[in-house]
Amino acid sequence: MSMDFLEVGAGRRVHYRVSGPQDGVPLIFHHGTPGAVTPIRALERAAHARGLRLVTTSRPGYGSSGRFEGRSVADVADDITALVEMLGVTRCLVAGWSGGGPHSLACAARVPEVAAALVIAGLAPFGVPGLDFTAGMGEENLTEFGAAVEGETRLREYLDVQREYLREATASHILVALSTLLPDVDRAVMTDEFAEDMERSFHEALVSGVDGWLDDDLAFVHPWGFDLDEISCPVMVWQGSADLMVPFSHGVWLAANVPGVTAHLEEGEGHLSVGVGALDRMLDELVSAAATA
Repeated sequence: MSMDFLEVGAGRRVHYRVSGPQDGVPLIFHHGTPGAVTPIRALERAAHARGLRLVTTSRPGYGSSGRFEGRSVADVADDITALVEMLGVTRCLVAGWSGGGPHSLACAARVPEVAAALVIAGLAPFGVPGLDFTAGMGEENLTEFGAAVEGETRLREYLDVQREYLREATASHILVALSTLLPDVDRAVMTDEFAEDMERSFHEALVSGVDGWLDDDLAFVHPWGFDLDEISCPVMVWQGSADLMVPFSHGVWLAANVPGVTAHLEEGEGHLSVGVGALDRMLDELVSAAATA
């Protein structure tokens, strides 16, 4: 395992971590919002078991990664392209959970080395026909995205308050903070190792402030900066019907609008449970899709 920084231009650095077999195909994982370079250990084990190298990063503004003010979702592709070049590979896989979902799609569209992409409970674009972006979201997310639409000043005020609670929060505190966003099926998986991984991710993400979280939210309520029609590699979308963070309708919309998508619209699963319970199936499908692409 190695953890280091990649210089990506204009003095900005991206914090990244690599683990697994040196000759393994990289699986580049895009964390949620908020989130950071710290890995989900269940995902790490599942990737290594399939001979993959797991690569995680902190997006700009999170943890120790330098801020990229005004970034769009599409801008992540340049950072990942630089990372792929540094790794010296001609082929990789990408995955993203929640707020990482759009960034996984951006890489599928703009990073030629991406052989297949996975989206777990990922957001769909804002303001597109056929989708009411906030319908079905829990109260915390309604407030957060409402603030994002109002702009940076209002959103920063809101996120600064949330950071004070989450930057040293335990799993029980996180359950309280996200009370309107977690159905029982998600609460059931917020235990033991996975809960510890959530704690570590939040703590690292917010250590320097809310810039990464703020810039993610602003990017989500503006045009992503790429067209889904640019995607030519296989894409797998997984979404649960009980999700209160990213409602089921987002997965349905992506299933209808991402070219060549394979969709798993899971009845009764939530934002967390859909991933925790299906990691092995997800990665088997991802690896298989890349091999036959």
